Amino acid sequence: MPLNPRLRLHRWLLIAATAVSTSLHAREKPVEPPPPVLHAQLAQIDRDAARLPAALARGEKGAAVCRHCHGVGGNSVRPEVPNLAGQNPDYLLEQMNKFVHGQRQSSAFMSGMIKALSPDERVDVALFLSRQPVLKKPAHVDARGAAGARLYGKLCVGCHGASATGAHKIPRLAGQQVQYLEDSLKRYRDGGERVDPRMAAYTRNLKDADIQALAAYLSTL
Repeated sequence: MPLNPRLRLHRWLLIAATAVSTSLHAREKPVEPPPPVLHAQLAQIDRDAARLPAALARGEKGAAVCRHCHGVGGNSVRPEVPNLAGQNPDYLLEQMNKFVHGQRQSSAFMSGMIKALSPDERVDVALFLSRQPVLKKPAHVDARGAAGARLYGKLCVGCHGASATGAHKIPRLAGQQVQYLEDSLKRYRDGGERVDPRMAAYTRNLKDADIQALAAYLSTL
């Protein structure tokens, strides 16, 4: 039996409303580009003098959500929270992507803030923070720091470089917060939140005193 005209109209209106809602939802949540695409985008903007200033201005605005924990310009004032200033942009972008894809977890608060950023915003924030100056700290190296320098030369210099500034996806360690460095090295050593085969191999035999010495040394660079 054919549908009543009113019922037919109601059905078509319902279908149309559902289609519009689905379309709007799709526009609100665009498909997440693969990480390599975002890294290529970052590299292109980084080399483009015409596009870079606008990206940095957008990045400064986007990085406002980071200030409460990571400090103005990415210089943390909390010992357990890392500095983001001067960090390599590829590393920053990679870590944000890992939060988005659930490959790294720190807190629900942190994950939620990063997931709220669009892919383009993550690129801009990474570029902005990478260009912020790292606040200098007293460069006095005591006996523990000297021991840390020897350990660094033996274990870390091959990847992180003589000045501990890293490159691309290898992070800058120079000038980093002492407690954050200690906590991160212990997580690598103990197989906690941080999982990386190379870091696990190099930290496996470190004692707590070794880790403290490395952190003390790196914080003065």
